[in-house]
Amino acid sequence: MYRAGVRPINSIAHMLAKRIIPCLDVRDGRVVKGINFEGLRDAGSILEQARFYNNEMADELVFLDISASLESRRTTLEEVLKVSGEVFIPLTVGGGISSVERARDAFLHGADKVSVNTAAVSEPELISRIAERFGSQAVVVAVDVKKVDGRYVVHTHSGKKPTEYEAVEWAHKVQELGAGEILLTSMDRDGTQEGYDNEILKMISTTVHIPVIASGGAGNLEHLYRGFTDGCADAALAASIFHFRTYSIRQAKEYLRDKGIVVRL
Repeated sequence: MYRAGVRPINSIAHMLAKRIIPCLDVRDGRVVKGINFEGLRDAGSILEQARFYNNEMADELVFLDISASLESRRTTLEEVLKVSGEVFIPLTVGGGISSVERARDAFLHGADKVSVNTAAVSEPELISRIAERFGSQAVVVAVDVKKVDGRYVVHTHSGKKPTEYEAVEWAHKVQELGAGEILLTSMDRDGTQEGYDNEILKMISTTVHIPVIASGGAGNLEHLYRGFTDGCADAALAASIFHFRTYSIRQAKEYLRDKGIVVRL
């Protein structure tokens, strides 16, 4: 499912190098950013941001449709197609992937991987069905966690509904079901720019054998570094620090390289 010019995701070099992944949260045709999944503000044009990150040598790009309606989702798939025609880095698409058919639609519109979250909790076998059809490398399970009474509880519906799952338990389950990667977002840290929750990040990263992407809280380059060292993440996802040009992808990679982290420059 790869476009010409995209490096194979499972190459040895890719697995060794730590990845920097900007994330486009998309609503009503625009990139938005909130804090703790609330208070969204505009963060620019989808296509302009995508082109910027492609030119900036981001390792991958995540595109999350946070719009609720089916009509918005159709429009968003059209945007995915435009983005896929402009970028030559792996593209992950999430939001509303509730069936194999919807996953197929995303791939037909240019996605290299799909991200599933709410639907995976409601119907865990969906992970296996997508993996069997398109390969485990094409399935990312997004895990949104919030600390509740000392436990990391998995949440769905854009963080609005707590589930019965504890984060580490769910991470192991999705791995067994065929997920190729876990995108772990701390709802408590999301948009705060206070750093990743490296406690839960390490708990999961060190006990599963699939890559774990850190998400939620990056506010400076030190936070990226700590996500890799303290949190043992395989990749770091960030939005605010890149969308608003506080730092460039190159700055981030040069900083990490100078601190001894293997990155692709």
